[in-house]
Amino acid sequence: MTTEPDFTDAETAEPSTAAPVWRLWILLVWHPVLGLPVDPVAVLGLDESRQPAERVVRWVPLVYEVADPWRERLRETTTGEDIERWIAQSGGTCSLEPADVPEGALDLTHAADLVLDGLLAEVIPALPPRGDG
Repeated sequence: MTTEPDFTDAETAEPSTAAPVWRLWILLVWHPVLGLPVDPVAVLGLDESRQPAERVVRWVPLVYEVADPWRERLRETTTGEDIERWIAQSGGTCSLEPADVPEGALDLTHAADLVLDGLLAEVIPALPPRGDG
């Protein structure tokens, strides 16, 4: 008596060729002393390889009120079309800048956390005080 090998779906499924498509942006608001939207208030990450796209937002601590314009823009879901619209509208009180996915990021959340850590360590301390507080 011979037995047929018992393959599970995972063993017979073709490996996924779709790598995660992680994109990150730094969300900026108006800095009253500098007169430009250069004050980082959050990091937004999207994984567009998932449907619906996975979104991660990491807020800079202690910027609740100044981050309100971004809180109003961000809904439960964020799409690539939203990002394109916001880029087109950049230059006023809000702006966003693309950020590179950090090397060694384990997932989208980790990538956003690494970008936020860099902002907290290097960028935010270099900005002059807002002067509105």
